[in-house]
Amino acid sequence: MNKNKLISEILREYERDRQAALETHKFRTAEIYKICPEIKEIDESLAECSIKISRAILAGEKGQIEKMAEENQCKQAKREKLLAERGFPSGYLEDIYKCSKCFDTGFGTNGEKCTCFLQRLINRYYRLSNLSRAFDNENFDTFDFKYYSTSKDENSGISPRQRMEITYGTVIELLASFGKEPVNLFFHGKAGLGKTFMCNCIAKEVLNMGHTVLYAPAAKLFKTIEDARFHREEMIAPSEKIDFFYSSALLIIDDLGTEFSTLATKAALFDIVNSRILDGLSTIITSNLTLKELEKDYSDRVGSRFLEHYIFCHFIGDDIRKAKKYAFKGQGGK
Repeated sequence: MNKNKLISEILREYERDRQAALETHKFRTAEIYKICPEIKEIDESLAECSIKISRAILAGEKGQIEKMAEENQCKQAKREKLLAERGFPSGYLEDIYKCSKCFDTGFGTNGEKCTCFLQRLINRYYRLSNLSRAFDNENFDTFDFKYYSTSKDENSGISPRQRMEITYGTVIELLASFGKEPVNLFFHGKAGLGKTFMCNCIAKEVLNMGHTVLYAPAAKLFKTIEDARFHREEMIAPSEKIDFFYSSALLIIDDLGTEFSTLATKAALFDIVNSRILDGLSTIITSNLTLKELEKDYSDRVGSRFLEHYIFCHFIGDDIRKAKKYAFKGQGGK
């Protein structure tokens, strides 16, 4: 599939979303008008008033405009009150679009691609539709400290639960300023301790804020770069695809150290990490490697960037996936 075909597919998807939103609006409007005919009368009055305001603007009747605008505010306040009294949530008729910024058009008022359009491109380029399913089970609402032991770790002198409470607090604090300050985190520790789970929690929150997120297993990230260099004719928009490694608001590189390491991969890692630091963009990296092992496998330059600009979060304890599996079996799971 070439890029033009891909974009056409996304635009058709937006069209379907807008049609679904229109049907939702019609259904909800009919529902509300049936329960409360007074709201229908208010809506009709507001529509009529909007026409009068437009005419007054053209005629330059400033006093009349201010008077009608004040009347409109009173009617809207009454409308909201009637909706609340009948159990309808605020924005029941407005909250119908998947993206409240572009109203499911894919473009802002300036004609530039909305962040949701860029995210849809990212999802297709890297086939990340599975992330949305992961978010159903892996988010801050489902996060549970009970899987982390309260027994002190022999090496660190702190329990896995205490360590995770510190990491959790750090993440929540950094997310509060996401978009204003870069969030650079390095999650390290052996497999099965919740590093990827935490990444999914963060990714979901950042997406909900309206920012773009690119999740890339390290092996896939470096293969994409290699393919762009040697197999450009076989890729969809190779330049734009690689650009997302540098431009997405949040880049998550998962399992660094599991890829086949070459001089090219080492250079690519430094270039991506360094460029994102200079541009003030957020990056989260997970790995089983320690800082010393990173410096040995990738270079002192990479290690120094991590030391200067990243917060290291050490995951310790026993394999959580096994604990969850046994807990599920204990509840009657197969």
